[in-house]
Amino acid sequence: MESHSMRYVCVYNGEVYNFKSIAEDLDIELKTSSDTEVIVEAFAEWGVTFINKLNGQFSICIYDKQEQILYIFRDRIGIKPLFYYWDGDNFAFSSELKSLLEIKYIRDRRQINNSAVNEFLHLGYIPEPNTIFSNIRKFPNGQTGIVSEHGFRMESYWDIEGTIRRNVINDPKEAKTRLHELIKSSVSMRLVSDVPFGTFLSCGIDSSLVTAVASRAYSGKLKTFSIGFADSKYDESKYARKVAKHLGTDHHEYMVTEDDAKNIIVDMLDFYDEPYADSSAIPTMMLSKLAKESVSMVLSGDGGDELFHGYGAYKWAKRLTHFPNTTFRSVMGLMLSIYPSNRTRRASYLYKYKNKANIKSHIFSQEQYLFSERELDKLLNPELIYDNNLEQDYENFVRKLTPEEAQAVFDLRYYLKDDLLVKIDRASMRYALETRVPLLDNRIVELALNIDPKLKIHGDVQKYLLKQVLYEYVPERYFDRPKWGFSIPLRKWLLTDLSFLISDYLNESVINQFNVVEFKEVQKLVRKFKQGHDYLYNRIWLLIILHKFLLKNNDLV
Repeated sequence: MESHSMRYVCVYNGEVYNFKSIAEDLDIELKTSSDTEVIVEAFAEWGVTFINKLNGQFSICIYDKQEQILYIFRDRIGIKPLFYYWDGDNFAFSSELKSLLEIKYIRDRRQINNSAVNEFLHLGYIPEPNTIFSNIRKFPNGQTGIVSEHGFRMESYWDIEGTIRRNVINDPKEAKTRLHELIKSSVSMRLVSDVPFGTFLSCGIDSSLVTAVASRAYSGKLKTFSIGFADSKYDESKYARKVAKHLGTDHHEYMVTEDDAKNIIVDMLDFYDEPYADSSAIPTMMLSKLAKESVSMVLSGDGGDELFHGYGAYKWAKRLTHFPNTTFRSVMGLMLSIYPSNRTRRASYLYKYKNKANIKSHIFSQEQYLFSERELDKLLNPELIYDNNLEQDYENFVRKLTPEEAQAVFDLRYYLKDDLLVKIDRASMRYALETRVPLLDNRIVELALNIDPKLKIHGDVQKYLLKQVLYEYVPERYFDRPKWGFSIPLRKWLLTDLSFLISDYLNESVINQFNVVEFKEVQKLVRKFKQGHDYLYNRIWLLIILHKFLLKNNDLV
């Protein structure tokens, strides 16, 4: 879209929820009802500082025809994707990797990024700024990019460090009141839509809260969507049904089978463009397909775990600070590894970190059952072994973060943005379903980062403050059960209906063809998995996804 003056041209992906109030500030006559027009006119009026006024999820590119300068903006949290290519002379950008590869100049120069392979096996996704291709990068969240005859540079307009305050909110009543008001405001803003809408309802704390607030704010009967699994251990659909009944929503659910999963896995890479191992993408795609049959927009509960300390990783971050002595940690790891229980064997890896400086990525990888850095030293071709540089300096914050807070900031910077939000964006957009994430309103993020961590993990209760808000709508007894998360029974399927994936992608011929990992180490891993070490299933899955990608891009290796 061009500006009224015809000087600026804008391309834009996303939603700006407060565009009407920005339009009032502009005090101009608009030609459309589109937020795109407001965006380009706001830029024309205020320049790059306009970005600070936007509340939403977006990737925006504006070209100044007069000065021949391109400006690029990505939202504060990184909800909407943005990739770019820059070689010192040529610049290109897109919401998808595959679009950039349609440019022959870029496609012909692409190479596999070895450090991205290492990061993928350690984390299950490829974190910013890397992509699987060495010449294409992820554009960082909260940044402005400027391309001109002088080159390309970036400037930060928002970051986590800048939102951290010296003093935290430690009064429970004040924290709950402020949080509740912001959630209601955020949900109401995101319910303004000219298409039918609903919510994803997994029956967890986050999606239940978003659904509860939305159902009260909406005058009609809210549509809700959930998914279940034939394997009853992973099936939480009955709990979602109870919450939906209590809230009086129009509820829809779908049961996933092994056949469904197999069909999705076959073409999953086509939608994620690079190795991506979060197997919950499979049910998310199915849920999106189900929802699209009835609505064109849904609200999702993403962000609650990172902001209010819902993962087991946060307890491990605190626990491991009590074991600074290397010898004592080694003894603990050894003792746990000899227990017959798979749970204790898995826990033993948490004590066996290679480098204390990388403790956050280590905790994440082991909580997700992925390869530790020590394992990668044995598994990888020596040319692909790198020390990750994901750990940033947490000492520059105006207040000292607790181990739990620092771990959560790590997840906000990487896991949330480069795994969870990628999952929901690709899965929903595959079916032209728009997903909005109220808990990631920047006002809520900034508040949450400055709430006393004791109100997040209160005693042994995780997400304590968020739960207190939820219980205003839904009784506590509805959530008195273990947390499973949005997952599929992958370990079982890899031993049964999906076992062909191990045969097809982890055989000696394929492994040796690409020489990324040592076949003997893969052999040992598969053997242990089949002998009952079922906590290794996600490591197996990583290797399957990687080699499936390499086979598809065989000309690069």
